[in-house]
Amino acid sequence: MSNSADMSPEWEDDERMNVMFSDFNENRDVNTTDWDSKMDFWTALIVKGSRDRGTVCVSLQELNKTFRRKERSPLGLATVIQSMARCGKIQRESEFAANMDCGWLSWGVGLLLVKPLKWTFSTLLGSSQVPLEESFVVIELVKEKAEELLKVYRSSEFASCSILSFQELCTLSSDVCADESTLCMALLQLQRDKKVTVSLHEGEKIVKFCQAGQDHISPVSDVDMGIYKLQRSEKLLEERVEKLALEAEKCKEEARVLLREGKKSQALRCLRGRKRVEQRAESLFAKLESIRGILDRVAQSQTDKMVMQAYQAGVSALRLSLKDVTVERAESLVDQIQELCDTQDDVNQTLSSGVTSADVDMDELEEELKSLLDESKPDTVPGFPEVPTNDLQPFGKQSLPDTDLLSSLPAVPYRPLDITAEQLEDELNKLTLTDSGFQQEKKTTTTSPAKRLEPAQ
Repeated sequence: MSNSADMSPEWEDDERMNVMFSDFNENRDVNTTDWDSKMDFWTALIVKGSRDRGTVCVSLQELNKTFRRKERSPLGLATVIQSMARCGKIQRESEFAANMDCGWLSWGVGLLLVKPLKWTFSTLLGSSQVPLEESFVVIELVKEKAEELLKVYRSSEFASCSILSFQELCTLSSDVCADESTLCMALLQLQRDKKVTVSLHEGEKIVKFCQAGQDHISPVSDVDMGIYKLQRSEKLLEERVEKLALEAEKCKEEARVLLREGKKSQALRCLRGRKRVEQRAESLFAKLESIRGILDRVAQSQTDKMVMQAYQAGVSALRLSLKDVTVERAESLVDQIQELCDTQDDVNQTLSSGVTSADVDMDELEEELKSLLDESKPDTVPGFPEVPTNDLQPFGKQSLPDTDLLSSLPAVPYRPLDITAEQLEDELNKLTLTDSGFQQEKKTTTTSPAKRLEPAQ
């Protein structure tokens, strides 16, 4: 094997490879670690080698040639294949296509590498040997190829065409699938995933791809076939128009050459032929434009259908979401919300007014406050009249005092001032400018203000 060293760094280790090339023990329990290590090594190497070659199918005969080293082939590859088949990592090619309909199998006749009954006979006879030519599909690799094929289609110029011919698909997938067998296995996997459907139409192999946004592929309908025929006609007309354009240009060049050679009549004949070619090209171009217009209308109708389906889904969703919603219920909810808001406002106003004990009478509090005010009034100074407590009117609005107010006032004291000038002079002489004397005199005059007003005896 020329590139086995690249796939496994252990390939050049003779001691390690001698162990790997030996056969498996019949009983795995004898040395479980060695048995599993050898199985993992060959399983990974088979998958990696097939991926590097771009294939999805393997056979024991091919593996013996691929992994040949120093004129030796591994002895345990049959055991590896049987183990991978039991684990579901590989599957017989015939079984892989067994769930497809007979139409697909007849569509792919000649592409399968083995006949479906070969493995069945060996199994019924009790043989534990794997036929050398039996082909197995590596499930991991065929899924990868299917995804790559679908990605290539959706990124190509054919993405707008739901149906392709098999020849167009072979050309499109030449960089992905190494051969037709690999392409067929990828298509089988896509059909299992409900991404494509294959059929025969008037002896022509066609493939219908699931368009972006669709969950699964639908069967080929009359509408699909009509669109496919229109697209085929469009392509044929484009090719013919291009061919006529080249033919007209060729006639023009021939006329130019003949005119240079002096063959005027032949040049005119070439020009007349050019005119006829151009007329045919114009007629075909008009038909081509008509077909393109029909295709545009079909595409628009499909878009309208998709929009209508979206509208229908939206109506259904709205109907379900508004199932229990009515105008009366909405108005009732609004009234309840308004009532709760009013209640909340009343609660806030009550809390902001302060807390007052409910068992305290406000009138009793007013009486107690009035009594405290009366107690805080100053006592009447002896010798002075009581200040009347009658309410007085504001300034500027007072009326003349009535009889009751005048009668309640005390009599004005009157005593004749019989004092001589000499006595007044003596009183003045008693006053001094010293602080002590001034204070004593002040005290004397303060304590007995009426004595100084008494007349001399």
